[in-house]
Amino acid sequence: MIDVIKADGVREMEQIASMRSRAAAANQSINEAAGAIMADVQARGYEAVREYSLRFDKAEPREIAPEELQAAYDACPRDLIAAMERSARNIRDYNEHLLSQSKEWRSPDGGTVGRIVRGLTKVGIYVPGGTAAYPSSVLMTAVPAKVAGVKEIIMLTPPTSNLNQAVLAAAKIAGVDRVIGVGGAQAVAAVTYGAGFIPRVDKLVGPGNAFVAAAKRMAYGTLDIDMVAGPSDILVLADATANPTYVAADLIGQAEHDRLASAVLVTTSEELAIQVKAEIQRQTAYLARKEIIEESLNNYGAILVCDTLERAAELANEIAPEHMEICTERPRDILPLIQNAGAMFLGSWTPEPLGDYLAGPDHVLPTSGTARFFSPLSVDSFLKTMSVLEFDRASLEPIHQEITTFAEAEHLTAHANCIKVRFGEV
Repeated sequence: MIDVIKADGVREMEQIASMRSRAAAANQSINEAAGAIMADVQARGYEAVREYSLRFDKAEPREIAPEELQAAYDACPRDLIAAMERSARNIRDYNEHLLSQSKEWRSPDGGTVGRIVRGLTKVGIYVPGGTAAYPSSVLMTAVPAKVAGVKEIIMLTPPTSNLNQAVLAAAKIAGVDRVIGVGGAQAVAAVTYGAGFIPRVDKLVGPGNAFVAAAKRMAYGTLDIDMVAGPSDILVLADATANPTYVAADLIGQAEHDRLASAVLVTTSEELAIQVKAEIQRQTAYLARKEIIEESLNNYGAILVCDTLERAAELANEIAPEHMEICTERPRDILPLIQNAGAMFLGSWTPEPLGDYLAGPDHVLPTSGTARFFSPLSVDSFLKTMSVLEFDRASLEPIHQEITTFAEAEHLTAHANCIKVRFGEV
């Protein structure tokens, strides 16, 4: 099911290369189909959105009334409502601690400079339908936007005849302003260009299928997006003190997402490696998504055995996992060695699902090695900044000749003129 590989400088790098290849799974036909939809909606507007919605979802786009959200909230099991409300509180608390503030100060030359922080005006959150309908993703995208002060949050979800009640209840809990039943690449196109009652947005976040991901990539630049998401992944870095039952469960937990998901254990203990492999086989046998788990681990899972924790950390940085668990005797001793990871889970009692649902940090994370340069979704994702400058004559005069020197060196004489006219030099 999953290979145990003794790191020798070659075999582990071959495994990492194999994992990276799965990010290229979005093929040319998907890109072409998404591109055609984007272009058609840009040209024909709502009528094109309506046609694609009828073709793919067998329903017209529609506004979901607040009464439907309330009814869904009332119909949800109370224990699920309690869990979602706790999650929303924790997400809100976490992001309130991160919230940036506007700030101004006196510059060394005597003027006032600073930065103004504003929430975006209008944000779309995409929530898949069908079997991949996750109410947790509603909370993880909408609550940080609320904390940021976004003026209008619009949730998009496929207009199926049987909308997921937990997803609608989560929208109510999170304070989503509008819920629109529209899905697929046509939904991305609609909020990119505006289509009938579906408005343009400043940013679109949230997971979707390969067509949605391709459309988001094409929309970027006309609007902002959270990140280019690929298949999910986890890396567990462990020493001989780790519990093999827990480690196996956490690897399996990520593998069940998708046949393209990746789950990797990097350890200094060959004995732990053997025990984890046995535990994976035992636990997988009784789980509902057994076939998906097995295919994921067969193709993109691995147990890498290293000589030292330092080498294990080097491999972790090379992989740049979406989720990284450190299950060692002293996890915080390893933390300074890690440069690239979406979210860090320290210790055997901090399993990845804690982050998925309740702890507060976001579960919308960079995948497929993009943690080298992308960051998790947070309140920061829904803020923009404007620089602010204020000088008077007394603070501008001592530096005005240096400004004209710069401008003239760049042959921008009109720039220089802006300064000279203020001091009677022309």
